[in-house]
Amino acid sequence: MKGSMKTLRVFAILMLGMTAAMNLLGGVGTYCAAFSNNVGYRMAFKAIMDYRWIYQIVMVTTIPTGLAGIMALVKLIRGKSDAIRFSMIVLIIGVFLGGTQFFTSLILRGAATPANVKFFINVATLILFIIIQLPGIKEQIGFTNPSEQSEKNAAGGLVAFLVGITTLTIFSWAGPSHTFFGENWVFVFETPLVIAGTVLIVGGFLAVLREILNHYSQKSTVQDYKKI
Repeated sequence: MKGSMKTLRVFAILMLGMTAAMNLLGGVGTYCAAFSNNVGYRMAFKAIMDYRWIYQIVMVTTIPTGLAGIMALVKLIRGKSDAIRFSMIVLIIGVFLGGTQFFTSLILRGAATPANVKFFINVATLILFIIIQLPGIKEQIGFTNPSEQSEKNAAGGLVAFLVGITTLTIFSWAGPSHTFFGENWVFVFETPLVIAGTVLIVGGFLAVLREILNHYSQKSTVQDYKKI
């Protein structure tokens, strides 16, 4: 596989992993608008109270979509024959659910953050997967072939690292849209988010670092062999 195609393959894996994470986080994060009966939440989301059923449906369907995205990621890395088709189905569902929440929030509240992030990353990843199915690219990128073990480890590590950063920084990028009465309500999930984010960053970094060290170790061994 050419270097450019290999890079595109890894990039597609990264985008799918990020999309799955955003769907999962977005689904969980919709709880406040969908089900919370806290007085503060009801006051903050009074503009959508008559339409909470939309957010409830979006929440209970987006979380499984995020989990399905993780399954699609595993299939893609392992080179399963149905990986692309399964990924495309998940992404189309993600675009529909993300778009529903995005446009509903925009109409009712006049703002859609962070639902807009979830929607646009689903759209971008779907477009990418459409592109990699074009004749000439599909054959070269070889998603029907299992990835090399080093590629699996590196791609998985990068996905984990980026998802970890996304998880730990959620207090900043999702905070402005979830700050009411001077309180950032994202911190309701502070403990699980910090633990999960930290584990993902450390684990992802170590996985990538191991593959980098293995690469240079093998390269050094080959060079020493040639000198003999």
